[in-house]
Amino acid sequence: MINVTKPAQEQVRMYFEGKEITPIRIFLNSAGCGGPSLAMALDEKKDTDAVFTFDEVEYIMDQNLLEKAGPVDIDFAGTGFRLESALKPAAGCKGCSGGTCGS
Repeated sequence: MINVTKPAQEQVRMYFEGKEITPIRIFLNSAGCGGPSLAMALDEKKDTDAVFTFDEVEYIMDQNLLEKAGPVDIDFAGTGFRLESALKPAAGCKGCSGGTCGS
């Protein structure tokens, strides 16, 4: 399941003001030392996507990724969006410095 807070919905609606509304994809941005993280981008729906609609905007995510991520919460606070899920940091990383992980 994807949950979008009212503040996040308002920011998305302001972005689309005067524009054609297109789906917003939630995707795996990285799985490095800091652990996996999710990001958002405009995209087209695929047959393998789960689709959730909030305030006439479709939020799409690959079903397999959604199963791994668990519920995804999208919020807007301060100056940006925050995506939270059950994805955990990569095991074995003891810290990152200068773009590399300690072992």
